[in-house]
Amino acid sequence: MDGWVVKPVETQQDNDVVLAEAAAWIARLQGSARTAAAEAAFKEWLAADSAHAHAFSRATDTWEVIPGAARLVGSAGRGSDKQRDDLQARWLAVAATLAIAIVGAVLYAQRSPTYLTGVGQQQTVTLDDGTRVSLNTDSKLTVLYTEDERRLRLDRGEGLFEVARDPLRPLIVEAGREQVRALGTKFVVRKDAMSVAVTLLDGKIEMIRPSNSGGAAASAGRKVLLEPGERVIARDDEPVVHDRPKVEALIAWRRGEVMFDDASLQDVAAEINRYGSSQRIIVDSSVAHLRVSGVFETRDPREFAQAMARLHRLQVRDADGRIVLHAPQAH
Repeated sequence: MDGWVVKPVETQQDNDVVLAEAAAWIARLQGSARTAAAEAAFKEWLAADSAHAHAFSRATDTWEVIPGAARLVGSAGRGSDKQRDDLQARWLAVAATLAIAIVGAVLYAQRSPTYLTGVGQQQTVTLDDGTRVSLNTDSKLTVLYTEDERRLRLDRGEGLFEVARDPLRPLIVEAGREQVRALGTKFVVRKDAMSVAVTLLDGKIEMIRPSNSGGAAASAGRKVLLEPGERVIARDDEPVVHDRPKVEALIAWRRGEVMFDDASLQDVAAEINRYGSSQRIIVDSSVAHLRVSGVFETRDPREFAQAMARLHRLQVRDADGRIVLHAPQAH
């Protein structure tokens, strides 16, 4: 799985025990039970395993969001014996609450892995239900499956979804404000800063757009049904745009290529820049309008720039890690 970052990876039962121990230690060290002996024992526990420090850090983060926890424990050393006993019981309850909260957060995270691809990287993963997802360059996908629902969130980038059929649990892909609902089907979702594009390759899906009105109508949203081969492009509250792109060009990235048919040089350069992290193509405004058709590799921006220079008689210039395409200089 080269090029992927998958988190979290803690799945062993021992981790739950360590987290519970960390929860008990942080509650104890903030209460009246904090003594020199307790601190020495804590340091010994901390040094016993590198995982203990990580668990204690996680416990500290969770402790800080429990309302009134520190104030409650801090007061355990004041008042009468009965008050101290009562507060000690509360201290134990807080420690138990903290342990449950931490372990619960980890278990939730284990059910909700996040997949990341770097710039220029692609990879495919098969989810627990058999659904296959292929992510394109610089993408982030979070799996939010429950017993009742299959939900995926595409925070950025592009994914090809081949959905395993389950009539009782339709799969929902969130991309910004847009949602795509599917049973067993194949489609592509691309999300960038300005728009979300959904293309149906096979089967049936509906795209649910948030409504401009308030109340229940806003929650229900507006449904846009797609037919195979159709693409819908949504930009904020603007009307959706429907078209039928060439499927071969749409998924050429799976072969490490991009395909264009009479596109502007500016748009082509921007697309190739999605795949390169070390060198970026800069198109001078005087030649940005030139038209481009063809198939190009995503991993070699310099070769593309040289091809454009030969085709349109342009000049190529290196400038601080950038490859600049511009018109020939007048003599």
